[in-house]
Amino acid sequence: MNVREINRVYFVGIGGIGMSALARFFRERGAVVKGYDRTQTELTLQLEQEEMDIHYTDDVALLDQEAELVVYTPAIPAAHAELNWYRDNGYPVYKRSDVLQWITQAMHAVTVAGTHGKTTISTMIAYLLRETGYGCNAFLGGVSVNYNKNYWSSDNETAVVEADEYDRSFLKLHPDVAVLTAMDADHLDIYGTVADMEEAFIQYTRNIKPGGTLLARHGLHRAADLEGANRLTYSLQNDAADVYASNIVQRKGGYIFNVSGEGWELEEVHLPIGGMHNVENAVAAIGVTRLLNIDGEKVKEALSGFKGIRRRFEYVLKSDRIVFIDDYAHHPEELAALLKSAKQLFADRRCVVVFQPHLFTRTRDLAEGFAQSLDMADEAILLDIYPARELPIEGVTSQMIVERMQQKATILSKEGLLEYVKAAPLDLFITAGAGDIDKMVLLIKELLEKK
Repeated sequence: MNVREINRVYFVGIGGIGMSALARFFRERGAVVKGYDRTQTELTLQLEQEEMDIHYTDDVALLDQEAELVVYTPAIPAAHAELNWYRDNGYPVYKRSDVLQWITQAMHAVTVAGTHGKTTISTMIAYLLRETGYGCNAFLGGVSVNYNKNYWSSDNETAVVEADEYDRSFLKLHPDVAVLTAMDADHLDIYGTVADMEEAFIQYTRNIKPGGTLLARHGLHRAADLEGANRLTYSLQNDAADVYASNIVQRKGGYIFNVSGEGWELEEVHLPIGGMHNVENAVAAIGVTRLLNIDGEKVKEALSGFKGIRRRFEYVLKSDRIVFIDDYAHHPEELAALLKSAKQLFADRRCVVVFQPHLFTRTRDLAEGFAQSLDMADEAILLDIYPARELPIEGVTSQMIVERMQQKATILSKEGLLEYVKAAPLDLFITAGAGDIDKMVLLIKELLEKK
């Protein structure tokens, strides 16, 4: 389907981070955009202000009968009345991933896949392309702090797309430049085994357009099976990679470093956000800009103004008295990277982390890894599991993680957490998880400021 010829679109689940980016894409191109979501949020309110008609009740009387295209997210339940009405009446109904497929086929596409880092890297790439004047259409899985958006457009027919492995949706994309960050075990409720998940990432590289390039993290398992006409690697500091950093120095909660590739080097690159893993993410993003032949000095200048992504090592408070960091980390490897970086940056402070596990299946499959990661903190607090799309599994609770930890950890209710924040002496405090813990951040910030 030609996305340029669609004039009226209806989104079932318009408030999702990926769905809202597509909604903005069509709206900015002049299409009439309407949609349904279960709850009103800050994001849906923004969409309404951008002249999109949204309602919050699953009611066939409220849908758009003139829609030329209906887009839905896999998170929508099978019994959804509006979605089934469209199907029963012969409307063109497609998943979000189908629309992204058409976009990557129609444009010069840079896609970023992997179990960690894809939101940060895709946002960095899109930000650098915008700020250097190259331009792109950005479809992101997080909100850029610089622009407070998850989508922006350009006359340049280049698309930067975060490639989501959930539900295998990333296998529909057709990139010119494909980034691959990690293939760690996750979404085993979908894939069944780690081997099957790795096979899906290998398939992702097979979809690279003829003559296209794969930029993969150095040292990935089964790297020899990855495909792409041109294959390059990136690394934090390993000079065996094609692109890597060196001379990394911490400075004021950020980093100064050099980035090198074959026949080129950028010296004293400044990344103003925390997290050593974000230095590696920046190396990948800079590697992509080199593939697009963007001037290195322009890239350096742009990166020094990068403010990060909402909920990715986000400094909620940062003062001599208290550092409060909020992060989306919901996998053991992400938690480990978060805690390691925070403790390195603020080594003289006592690190307290609050973690809300996300999904019963992920907790069941990765409880040991979560326990090892949380043991890195000086004190760990867990909330109950956020179920998202799942029903409870007997015997699977946050206690599974606590029982596997070496140090003592506490399970609190949300109310109990707020009481803890009021009373406890805190100087490095971290909230982490992909559920609804982010809705507590403002309350916690206010309590910490009062103290």
